[in-house]
Amino acid sequence: MTFRAVRILGEVDLIAAEDTRHTRKLLTHFGISRPLVSYFDHNQQIKGQQIIAALVEGKNVALVSDAGTPCISDPGYQLVRDAAAAGVNVVPLPGGCAAIAALSASGLPTDEFTFIGFLPNRQGKRRERLSSLAAEPRLLVFYEAPHRLAATLADMADLFGDRSAVVARELTKIYEEIARDRLPELARRFTETPARGEVVILVAAGEPQLEHAPPDMADMLRTALAAGCTVKEAVQRVTALSGASRSAVYAAALALKEKG
Repeated sequence: MTFRAVRILGEVDLIAAEDTRHTRKLLTHFGISRPLVSYFDHNQQIKGQQIIAALVEGKNVALVSDAGTPCISDPGYQLVRDAAAAGVNVVPLPGGCAAIAALSASGLPTDEFTFIGFLPNRQGKRRERLSSLAAEPRLLVFYEAPHRLAATLADMADLFGDRSAVVARELTKIYEEIARDRLPELARRFTETPARGEVVILVAAGEPQLEHAPPDMADMLRTALAAGCTVKEAVQRVTALSGASRSAVYAAALALKEKG
């Protein structure tokens, strides 16, 4: 918490919180006593209208999340949108953000990155989403729940290959940990020793797409796909024959399929 955020929370007429119980503990710690209203995914339409009405009346309202920054993989963007549409001045109060904190301590190139947030819970949907990101030329930033971390890292190692990655958990807290390694090693590590707490995963940028793939790789992929192989089967075959990384072959296959 910044000094400015503490001051503002003590001055506003109302605080909209993702979890009022959690926020009340924070306010008590700083000696703040202000009215609270719950605002989360399942009540945001009704509560949002009430909050906008209060803002239009001239009241000052603060929006807080349980941890991190509101609207960053947290509820709030609809409220901000509606407040701005109603002519209300929306003022950001910068504070802790796990994604940015992880980037700053990662040791990976951070000049360009893509924030993905949370992946789907189910493995099939998760792998489908990860597959669509295999050729992404920028550093990837994910949030993940600790009980899914090992499975997600295993999927990433399978689909992205032997890339550099960072797992950062419990940032700015007592048990903060930042693990830097290749994806397969991180997958093994967190399978053997399950993680606890909130997790950020950073994955180095993908390899060049089809335009920069070796001609023989592209030709082999075309031949395999024309023979009726699925993308997965074609990737397995070409990876074995070419000696290229699975992630590079997969990225080339996706680009080739998109081109028809």
